[in-house]
Amino acid sequence: MHEQDVARLFTTPVDSPAYAPTRYRFTDREYLNIYYRTDPDALRRLVPEPLTVTDPVVRFEIMRMPDVTGLGDYTEAGQLIAVEHEGEAGEFNLAMYVDSVPAISSGREYSAYPKKSGSPRLYLDSDTLVGTLDYGTLRVATATMGYKHHVLDPDEARAEICSAAFMVKTVPNYDGTPRICELVRTRVTDATVRSAFTAPARLQLSAHVMAPLADLPVLEIVRASHIVTDLSLNPVEPVHDYLAA
Repeated sequence: MHEQDVARLFTTPVDSPAYAPTRYRFTDREYLNIYYRTDPDALRRLVPEPLTVTDPVVRFEIMRMPDVTGLGDYTEAGQLIAVEHEGEAGEFNLAMYVDSVPAISSGREYSAYPKKSGSPRLYLDSDTLVGTLDYGTLRVATATMGYKHHVLDPDEARAEICSAAFMVKTVPNYDGTPRICELVRTRVTDATVRSAFTAPARLQLSAHVMAPLADLPVLEIVRASHIVTDLSLNPVEPVHDYLAA
């Protein structure tokens, strides 16, 4: 392999890339979102400056993605925290648990999504939409929502999906010191809502040292949504350099 060809590699292994070099398009991406109030002190310990916590609300999400260009079929679960940055409302993406190695690799390397391995599921059980997350052999989250009780306004559903998302991007030097440490931002701008509903919901979180979702306890369910959409992800942009600061 010539030197100029090495410089054009987007990821490794050199003969079998960990993920495809494409813009990811999601068809029939299905969300179960449960918004809940939690301990504001717990949020402040986790949310990095210069983000600020305006309302102690967390969104627990399960995303079923059966048709993704370059990545295929996989499921994710995670927690996002309501925040504000320089007057813009958004969410801080705290953690994502994913059952796909290519999705984990591309999310972390190509972007800044805080992905690690987990076993989420989203399925219909009689009249109930169920989302679960297992870490290893242990159940760490169980979400339930009534199935299609009330139609949700498509504009409201689109606003949920297209909220600004903030994440921390870190890349270490070979000696362990930080090479990159940035707060980044992205926002979905290309989303078509196929269906959207709301209904009563419940969420149960179990303590786990390596999947600490329960460190943000459920104090009150605010609302829930079940949304099916087609969308594309946009690149991230840095908004704060912690090393320069």
